[in-house]
Amino acid sequence: MYHHVKKLMYTVRVDNADPRFGNMLLEQFGGANGELAAAMQYSIQGLNCDDAERKDLLMDIGTEELSHLEIVGALARLHLKPMKFDRDAAEADPLIAIAGGGGVNLYNSMGSAWTADYLKITGELDVDLRSNIAAEARAKIVYERLINFTTDAGTKDALQFLMTREITHMKAFTAALESMNKPRFSIGRIPPTPGLVDQFFNDSTGEGEDGEVDARGPWNEGGDWSRVDAPAFQAIRRSGNGHEAAVDDRTTSTASDPQMLEELLADDLRDLLHAEGQLVKALPKMAKAAHSDPLRAAFETHLEQTEEQVGRLKEVFELLGVPGKAKPCKGMAVLIAEGDEVIDEGEEKDDVAADLALIAAAQKVEHYEISAYGTARSMAGQAGLPAVAELLSKSLAEEEIADNLLTQIARELMSEARTGVTKAPKRGETVNQGDEA
Repeated sequence: MYHHVKKLMYTVRVDNADPRFGNMLLEQFGGANGELAAAMQYSIQGLNCDDAERKDLLMDIGTEELSHLEIVGALARLHLKPMKFDRDAAEADPLIAIAGGGGVNLYNSMGSAWTADYLKITGELDVDLRSNIAAEARAKIVYERLINFTTDAGTKDALQFLMTREITHMKAFTAALESMNKPRFSIGRIPPTPGLVDQFFNDSTGEGEDGEVDARGPWNEGGDWSRVDAPAFQAIRRSGNGHEAAVDDRTTSTASDPQMLEELLADDLRDLLHAEGQLVKALPKMAKAAHSDPLRAAFETHLEQTEEQVGRLKEVFELLGVPGKAKPCKGMAVLIAEGDEVIDEGEEKDDVAADLALIAAAQKVEHYEISAYGTARSMAGQAGLPAVAELLSKSLAEEEIADNLLTQIARELMSEARTGVTKAPKRGETVNQGDEA
């Protein structure tokens, strides 16, 4: 039995209405990753569930999503309110202003009607729980993007609350899935074909400037994996009276002077080796200076990766058949010196400001390394050195991931700073108990 309580789960305040942003909010009201879709998906899964304990979980969260729908609706309504009387505001979305009277309806931000096609319901509990985890992840990202597109403090606070609850639900669904004690890939009742299930088909090929390198990782090698090279090419090679077809696998040099490229590559790598050596010494100081636990952990993890990258560069020198002697890298030296200044200046700043400045300095280093590894990988591909390019690609991917992680940590720190100190509005509107004030 449902019972509506005339009080929002989270009090909504809008200080400066923005009709265009109100339209964006409709994505979480009547969109594919919105609150109504989540409420219906979990509730109907719950109705189908024979497991009493997990049925309770699904109904609890499904009901909470309905309360989130009301929060988003109240928030959107306050932002859309100027459309009721202001011509310029109404022109932001005539469909909402004229057909909807400046209120909300079950449409997404593009005016497409809500549909049950958004729901992912299979009646298989573990499969449905996996869908729910993915749904919460998508909704979290949508809220994060909405937060980045508004400057209204009250709106940010409400969206931060909703975004946080998505992570809470992910944790609950994940714990419920794990508590079923089913093997991770035991889906349904019919077992997969032995042998075939562990074959990874390398169906995306190409090297150098005409294509990315064939990456290796735990998703296609090691453990039970058997890597199968280009099944489609195998069929071609078997044709033609037993002779292999002339397949261009793009592993040969595309440069007119490969030897010259190899020499340039080796010189760049010596510079990069010295840069990584400097970073191995600098990262412990950056980790010690970090106030945020996630930031400190990120620096410590990247220190381990950097040490592996040094070993990878030495392996590259062996493949090239040249001495792996480092060449002084002045660019990295300057960036690390800047980082030392940031650490010293951070002692006079509050924790969040000091960490944000430290992240900015660290990302300059990451961008330098991303550029260096990207250039080196391109030269290796053009020189016809796929094994070298593959090793450099691994390091490049690690640098890009580290940079993205720092960006995410910075956003979380800025969000904490916003929500930790919320000033009372001089003017504005408050929604509580279902009414405007």
